[in-house]
Amino acid sequence: MLEAVVRLRNQIEVVLEQAQIKLSSVVSDVLGLSGRRILQALIGGIRDGDQLAALGDRRLHASKEELADALSGRITEAQRLVLKLYLEQIEQIERHMSDVELALALAESVHQDAIARLCEIPGISVHSAQQILAEIGSAAETFPSAGKLASWVGVCPGRQESAGISVSDRSAKGNRMMRRLLSQIAWAAIASKGSEAQRRYRRWVIRLGPQKAAWAVAHYMLRVIWKVLHDGVRWVPPDTSVSDRQSLLRRAKRVLADLRKLGYSVEINPPARAAQDA
Repeated sequence: MLEAVVRLRNQIEVVLEQAQIKLSSVVSDVLGLSGRRILQALIGGIRDGDQLAALGDRRLHASKEELADALSGRITEAQRLVLKLYLEQIEQIERHMSDVELALALAESVHQDAIARLCEIPGISVHSAQQILAEIGSAAETFPSAGKLASWVGVCPGRQESAGISVSDRSAKGNRMMRRLLSQIAWAAIASKGSEAQRRYRRWVIRLGPQKAAWAVAHYMLRVIWKVLHDGVRWVPPDTSVSDRQSLLRRAKRVLADLRKLGYSVEINPPARAAQDA
């Protein structure tokens, strides 16, 4: 359903471009509140750019003059009719999506505890948790291990070999729905300040690059999801103090080695308290 909405939104933008109306250049979301008000006004026959600009929200980055200039086009009656039909289709799809989400929420009401435990993981929303349960179940009982689940989803590295030589490590095509959902969850977790996913991404991105590092985070997130569901446990953020200290020590040793190569004589001495404990 979401794909259908995206397709219709793109078609609306094409019609507006044909009418020389640059709505998408001044409004971030054509189907947002401001965008819909302006579209409804266009369908209703309003042509004046200033009148259309007055419908924009005050929080828009564009000024009223910029809005009026972008919305001053030449829209025909046929284009108004097409816009009206597109908007009606979008509204109908949104009503259907609302009905489906309500039915899904009622069906999964018995699994509220599992949904709540999933939502404790950074990057997972209620909607994402509902989709996960719909795909793999409330206890992931079909999958005896996290590796089996990762293989089914297609989020683990592939093993394509010829004559004993690896020719590709591209992930196999697994469950399309879960792959897309995990990608969204991974990026949301990466954006969560101070999260374990963000820490891992920053460590991996140097070696793997942005896309592969995010996919590695998706693999990690799926293993966490399996653990939470299959074992019935809650998400507990890992203690990063030890790993951070080890990371600092490794960095210090690298700097020390570089200084010695340059001829410096440098030593690292542990703190007095650490020396006494030793």
